Amino acid sequence: MSAKVVVGVQWGDEGKGKIIDILASRADVVVRAQGGNNAGHTVQSGDEVYKLHLIPSGILYPNTLCLIGSGVVVDPNVLLEEIGGLKARGVACKNLRIDPRAHIIMPWHIALDGLSEAYRGKSEIGTTKRGIGPCYMDKAERIGLRFYDLVHPEIFAEKAREVGKLKNDIITKVYGGNAIDIEKTIADYIGYGQQLKEYMDDTSVLIYNAHKEGKQVLFEGAQAMLLDLDMGTYPYVTSSHPVAGGFCIGAGVGPTMMDDIIGVAKSYTTRVGKGPFPTELFDETGDLIRNRGHEFGTTTGRPRRTGWFDAVIIRYAVRVNGLTSLAINKLDTLCGIGDLKICVAYRHEDGRVLYDFPATIEELAKCEPIYETFPGFEGDISSCRSFEELPEGCKAYIAKLEEICGCPIKMVGVGPGRDQNLERA
Repeated sequence: MSAKVVVGVQWGDEGKGKIIDILASRADVVVRAQGGNNAGHTVQSGDEVYKLHLIPSGILYPNTLCLIGSGVVVDPNVLLEEIGGLKARGVACKNLRIDPRAHIIMPWHIALDGLSEAYRGKSEIGTTKRGIGPCYMDKAERIGLRFYDLVHPEIFAEKAREVGKLKNDIITKVYGGNAIDIEKTIADYIGYGQQLKEYMDDTSVLIYNAHKEGKQVLFEGAQAMLLDLDMGTYPYVTSSHPVAGGFCIGAGVGPTMMDDIIGVAKSYTTRVGKGPFPTELFDETGDLIRNRGHEFGTTTGRPRRTGWFDAVIIRYAVRVNGLTSLAINKLDTLCGIGDLKICVAYRHEDGRVLYDFPATIEELAKCEPIYETFPGFEGDISSCRSFEELPEGCKAYIAKLEEICGCPIKMVGVGPGRDQNLERA
């Protein structure tokens, strides 16, 4: 059986949750392999809406194995709250597994996230202040605490005391913040570990064996390509690798396992946080798209910046991720707003026309979009249940996106529901 990969190909918030949920209903195993609770997927199942932050979307299916891989950073308190919330709504979590190598977010990570952002002032990154970056920093420095440590109290206490002392020195002496109560933290986290220890398993082995047995594996992306630590708009990025290749490390699998890589984008572009955004709209059209598309963060509630569809970004995503197809969400948001613009290239301030996405934000900031204007479409398309039912203007817009981006569009979203995703052969 093939393994499918779902990745965001803009700056995140593309509606991956719905696509993942649809594909998870057909999967035996769903894997999350990077990021932490700074990400969020909103999934609508019937009249129920679920906002998931750490647990893979496959958890809504009782027979699906849901894996949190070694590349994820886990806040155990948040995870327990998420498990408790799901159970209260009748969703069992018995098929959840967490890799022993996954790193644990500690209170000092959250404190340092906020303090370092405050220290940067106007140069802040715009993090969610949930400790994600500082946790990955400790992972790279090789002083992090892992899920294995969390469920072994003596190991955890020894490591937490050693690292906690160092972190308190940084918090108090460098930033002038308040010290963390190390002993209380140890007691709290040992309690978390005892509640979560039943979920520990080697997820790399589980994935490998499932694939060998011919089961369908789905790799669930969080955040998006332009937030990738290497390939994104650095430094306004996350601290992990949301590109397709990130699954190899964060899930512990080889690249030959993945043969269907689906990029998810909106019919327009959004982003949260700072950094250059060539097609950003500052007018009534931008406000209209934001309000119609409910463009406010799942995790933070922050309003998103909005702009026209940027094909330069998507061509970059096709190349970097090796996309086999695209899913375009929120086509319904564009109904009735008049002519549509598609960014087909950039004009650099030195006069060059760029068809490839610049490698740095310094160069990106010197670019202006080159647009092609395309006729808009009218009416309500949210009731369409097949691609063939769409108005000709919608079909023509999708065909144009395929042509400019150089990738087939196999899914089109016309609303938040599962039945509002139109699949094409």
